[in-house]
Amino acid sequence: MPKKQLKLFYPAIFIVGIIGFGFQSCKTKPNTNKPNIVLIVTDDQGWGDLGVNGNSKIETPNLDKLANEGAQFNRFYVSPVCSPTRAEMLTGRYHPRGGIYATSQGGERLDLDERTIAETFKSANYNTAAFGKWHNGSQPPYHPNNRGFEEFYGFCSGHWGNYFSPMLERNGEVVKGNGFIIDDLTKNAMEYIEDKSDDPFFVYLAYNTPHSPMQVPDKWWDKYKDVSPKPHRYDSKEKTDKTRAALALCENIDWNVGRLVDKLDSLKLLENTIIIYMSDNGPNGWRWNNGLKGIKGHTDEGGVRSPFIMYWKDKLKPKKIDKIAGAIDILPTLTDLAEISISGDKPLDGLSLKPLLLDQEFLWEDRYIFSHWNGNVSLRNQQYMLDKDNQLYDLIKDPGQHTPIEKPSDSLLSELINTKSEWTNSVLPELNRNRKEVFPVGFGGSNITQLPARDGIPHGTIKRSNRWPNSSYFTNWTSESDSISWNCNILTRGKYKATIYYTCTESAVGAVLSLHQGKNKVLTTISEPHDPPFEGVEFDRFPREESFEKNFKALEMGVLNLDEGHHSLSLKSSGLNGPQFIDFRLLVLESMN
Repeated sequence: MPKKQLKLFYPAIFIVGIIGFGFQSCKTKPNTNKPNIVLIVTDDQGWGDLGVNGNSKIETPNLDKLANEGAQFNRFYVSPVCSPTRAEMLTGRYHPRGGIYATSQGGERLDLDERTIAETFKSANYNTAAFGKWHNGSQPPYHPNNRGFEEFYGFCSGHWGNYFSPMLERNGEVVKGNGFIIDDLTKNAMEYIEDKSDDPFFVYLAYNTPHSPMQVPDKWWDKYKDVSPKPHRYDSKEKTDKTRAALALCENIDWNVGRLVDKLDSLKLLENTIIIYMSDNGPNGWRWNNGLKGIKGHTDEGGVRSPFIMYWKDKLKPKKIDKIAGAIDILPTLTDLAEISISGDKPLDGLSLKPLLLDQEFLWEDRYIFSHWNGNVSLRNQQYMLDKDNQLYDLIKDPGQHTPIEKPSDSLLSELINTKSEWTNSVLPELNRNRKEVFPVGFGGSNITQLPARDGIPHGTIKRSNRWPNSSYFTNWTSESDSISWNCNILTRGKYKATIYYTCTESAVGAVLSLHQGKNKVLTTISEPHDPPFEGVEFDRFPREESFEKNFKALEMGVLNLDEGHHSLSLKSSGLNGPQFIDFRLLVLESMN
């Protein structure tokens, strides 16, 4: 048992943080001998959604090959949901320390005093890029371009409603994707790698599948639409078509990972590139997961145990590692392998896994890893797990948490309960769940600020298109007394070009849309209808919970003067001629200063 785990945990890591301190405002001299990094994170893929982990109903040959020829951690832990895991991966610190308490409407934002893994590698003269789902803040300075990533292509929200040529962004500018989103993200990542192949690069490839909606291209769906899922302990809860769609999406991911590896090989970069593959939480449904208890959102094993593969050709020997590890370990591990200093001076919670990976002689002490979400906390060490209700399990004898230990020794149980209480009392107070979410506009050095419907507040009869704010839009605008507002902090006073993304029927033509901030306003007339159908619905393989998407049209409103400070921005209407005004998706403000 790790008798002095907490005493060791923080001071030991604090020393690592101090040694690694040295945040640099400019890049140092290039070192082409440094290894490239490709960090691949999938969305809602469970431990059991890989062939190499025993699922005979799915084919993942490329990932199986990486696992069999690289290092695979059998007990790697992430958070129960998306944004917390990403924050821990970015910082090497538990997510409550970074201010993460929700997955939308500002609660997903990573505190600005946290230094990220991208900032660390950028300061070491790496080219840095992120492709896909960000989910740690949308408006600058929370945007990935302000957190160390020089290039960003994808979306900042927690999920997306259309996977086929959807609205995306490139470095803040709204663009249209090209084809199925996972294929498109991979293509962009490969092009970036080829363009930066002469210098070290850090690429974060954040796939947004198999997260719902369960939109699957015909090629992959046709292979799985009649598959009988593998039997498991939660058979009675399983939605068969959802499982089929998830497996199909996971094989599509595998195909794309294969393309990426082939690209690295063709560029003669494979020998000097570290590839990591993992998921952000447990599966998004009741399907086979090697008998583990729980799914996404749970702090039990099924909700937080993730696949974790690390491949470095000819540098890492094939092995399976049974020591527990987690998302908090990624930053210290990669900086240790790359032999670069860590930016920032905050103590890390994670450990470098380098000794385990390289078979170095060492004494690896037992440790605790904590899982937290919505006030629920579990912890585990190499043998035991204490769940959110303080039930104790022996994970060596009972990895599926079928039966709590009936009569644990008082000393064992009290030690784990005390450890859990100490962590809860020291870490969770750093999280402010009651903060008022204010969205910044006009951050210096970033010309574009996006204010999506997700972050807005509807007034009057206006309704959100779905109960999940991410990727939603506002509809049912029926009255001139209706409005949409955002609580904003205008960081730079001056002129901003305002553009909205909308749809409407013929009845809205001729009505006036206005944007207000105090006495400042700009207005425009809706001059033409734009009423497209929902996109990608023919590829939904299971009834969705999320909002449907439409091809929202850009409408430039004009230039608005904004005053510095905390203000409300409001969209209003006048001159309504019919029963329905616009459906609203996004407001973009571009600084003209």
